[in-house]
Amino acid sequence: MKAVPRAEFKRRRRQLMRLMGRDSIAIVPAAPVRLRNSDVEYAYRQDSDFHYLTGFDEPEAVAILIPGRAQAEYVMFVRDRDPARETWDGRRAGPAGATRDYDADDAFPIGDIDEILPGLLENREKVYYAMGTHPEFDQRVVGWVNGLRAQSKHGRHSPQEIVALDHVLHDMRLFKSRAELAMMREAARIAAAAHVRAMRASAPGRPEYELAAEITHEFRRHNADHSYLPIVGGGVNACILHYRENDALLRDGDLLLIDAGCEYQGYASDITRTFPVNGRFTPAQRAVYDIVLEANLAATAKVRPGNHWNEPHDAAVRVITQGLVRLGLLKGRVPALEMAQAYRRYFMHRTGHWLGMDVHDVGDYKVGDEWRVFEPGMVLTIEPGIYIAANARGVPKRLRGIGIRIEDDVVVTRGGCEVLTEGVPKRAEDIEALMEAA
Repeated sequence: MKAVPRAEFKRRRRQLMRLMGRDSIAIVPAAPVRLRNSDVEYAYRQDSDFHYLTGFDEPEAVAILIPGRAQAEYVMFVRDRDPARETWDGRRAGPAGATRDYDADDAFPIGDIDEILPGLLENREKVYYAMGTHPEFDQRVVGWVNGLRAQSKHGRHSPQEIVALDHVLHDMRLFKSRAELAMMREAARIAAAAHVRAMRASAPGRPEYELAAEITHEFRRHNADHSYLPIVGGGVNACILHYRENDALLRDGDLLLIDAGCEYQGYASDITRTFPVNGRFTPAQRAVYDIVLEANLAATAKVRPGNHWNEPHDAAVRVITQGLVRLGLLKGRVPALEMAQAYRRYFMHRTGHWLGMDVHDVGDYKVGDEWRVFEPGMVLTIEPGIYIAANARGVPKRLRGIGIRIEDDVVVTRGGCEVLTEGVPKRAEDIEALMEAA
């Protein structure tokens, strides 16, 4: 599948510059390289904002946008070509590649930035910059601006304001284009196949990490990577929301919760499924599972243009609260229990989050004091759950230690929504049929 086309990066830059207005400048640094230990680096992953505007995935780079500048509106600073370093660390685009392959109007070696950038800042009223995202770079930006201010008596005009770039740029990222949605559908398809593979591989006595390996294998064979560390929690481990050890043995009669998504061409998927290790739900497990599934479906039905962000959560809370009353885990009238948030003993997180280049993607959930209204092109997760601790007091023994979450990726469409993750079953009977046939 083709990546996002170069023309789309151009369109994004033009749109951002229109929103910035003339007499402004944006400074967008690439993500720094991070050390894992000693001189071993973590796998490099570009800053999402930088990639969104440039498509350029090398470190030690800075993109500059200068609306209305006659000589060059889009300037890049990148690593210079260096045959010796490229022999060790891989190819570099260099300034010539930045203009030829990434459409920069002009490009310079990153080592020249201190000499050139102050001149680009001069006579600009506003600097758009995401302060705090890369703290080590913040001081350089402040230094360039203050250096100009110190020369004001010599007639140099410095910017008067540093404006939060993320406030403007992240609202752009919230709405996915056709090309972005194609990437997200592929990320969802790959992740769904990985979950199906894990269901088929499940068996009592296998360690959790072996199923994690099945997922990783499926991701990598499609040139995708993890969008976050997978959660593979059998039995009571499913009640730990961010379980990471993935090293326990799977037991006959337990459930297994897998929360795993992949990143494909810079776009994330995020799926959770819960299924019986041996392929058959017990009556108690099925009773809890069907409540979570009903909540998932009720919340998804609320994802449509004109509804607001909290409506899916409200729908999930209503179903889960009703279900907890039926199970005898809560007592009282459902509206009063909802008001008191009594459900939070068993459902302690929100029902979803924005999804895109980041798993917990950018975008405001409220505009002012009001929940954000859904519009076509927004993508979010729907992930209700019920978690009953193994030592929960006042809970029947048959229900203790059950943890269930069902998570899908959903895009808002003109007529309602599209579930991107339908490739992995979530109805109990479909899961059992798939595992029986494995």
